[in-house]
Amino acid sequence: MDTDGSASKRLAVVVDDDFLVRMDVASTLEDAGFDTLEASDGDKGIALLERASETVELLFTDVQMPGSRDGFALAREVARRWPKIGIVVASGTRRPGPDELPEGATFIGKPFGAETVHEHLCKVLPHERRPAPLRNRP
Repeated sequence: MDTDGSASKRLAVVVDDDFLVRMDVASTLEDAGFDTLEASDGDKGIALLERASETVELLFTDVQMPGSRDGFALAREVARRWPKIGIVVASGTRRPGPDELPEGATFIGKPFGAETVHEHLCKVLPHERRPAPLRNRP
């Protein structure tokens, strides 16, 4: 437990169809203090969230993936259904157009490093919902 009585680990869902990218993002999030669940497309991501939404703090999703929804659609659905979940969307090929990102979400262009990810996590998560390793960041 953290000093505030909350669990020391926070839960994040990582959605990317590229296994190596998904593994790298999961590792970066784990270094930041998250436990992670992983999905290879938006449909599987929604299925994970339907089972674990009460404990999930963060969605980190790629844009271009197989399935019925891309990362922008996934982000908008998550924001609508679970507004407390912080959202980071990443892509190396597409930038968000008007109204593609939900309010409060952030976008990262690929490639990116751990420091960039950590900065974006601090943008989408209020201080009290950040894992311990991110709490001393602005």
